[in-house]
Amino acid sequence: MEPPTTPPVDADARRAVRPVICYPTETLPEAPMALYAAARTRLRPVGEVLVPPREARCFRVPAGHFFRIRSVEGPQVGDLNLWNAGDLSERFYSGKTRALHGTHLSTGDRMWSSFPHLRPMATITQDTLGWYGFDAFGGSVHDVIGTRCDPYTHCLLSDGGQYHHCCHSNLTRALGAETGLPLREAEVHVHDVLNVFMCTGFTRDTGQYFMKASPVRPGDYLEFFAEIDLLGALSACPGGDCSAEHSSDAAACHPLLVEVLRPDPAALAGWTAPAPNGYDRSHGA
Repeated sequence: MEPPTTPPVDADARRAVRPVICYPTETLPEAPMALYAAARTRLRPVGEVLVPPREARCFRVPAGHFFRIRSVEGPQVGDLNLWNAGDLSERFYSGKTRALHGTHLSTGDRMWSSFPHLRPMATITQDTLGWYGFDAFGGSVHDVIGTRCDPYTHCLLSDGGQYHHCCHSNLTRALGAETGLPLREAEVHVHDVLNVFMCTGFTRDTGQYFMKASPVRPGDYLEFFAEIDLLGALSACPGGDCSAEHSSDAAACHPLLVEVLRPDPAALAGWTAPAPNGYDRSHGA
């Protein structure tokens, strides 16, 4: 085993170098939040899906509509996947969303799609937990850093344990049921998530991903504007409020409600769905 490294004489100076933001967003096209705010004043419910505890369900949202993920009955976090309703290869890209907006999302942030499309899929228009900010531990809500609880990591860490209600499996079953795809084909479309209502961060000493009890309460919701026709899947995580563990049959779990709402079409006069990314895909060849 190699011995610990000895700090160089200029170690403090190297650590003191100021950071540089990787992706400055001053030139990023801004979401028309004033337009969305006006549109959301007159919303009409057109559908809803109740997601049972430790399960997932799919839902569809036409472009130009809003949808809300609402806490009902008790504190509960949810794992959200989004796809282009007409093309499953275009899906939510959590890593690029994180690079553009940070580790946690709230009002005004957008959920971006995968390459080669890289366009807004949904914009967050209301967040009743927006008051939380970042706590003394560095925790905040609605993260794009956790991947989703899954049966493969569970198997690895539990000496071969087989658990089928991890969010990855829940989302796989839901997508298979919605599309008719065999589970092994549906599974390849399941992707890293937006952890709705989950309170997370990184420990300051070891940099480890942590979770803590979600501050969500019944009635809280996260609201989105659908920029394109969306197919969504939401898993009510088997960790409940994630105050103790991810994959558990013992944690108190509750349902989540997805509401789809239609605005007055006149309120969105002039709005158009975003076009796919303009890069020519020649890659310098």
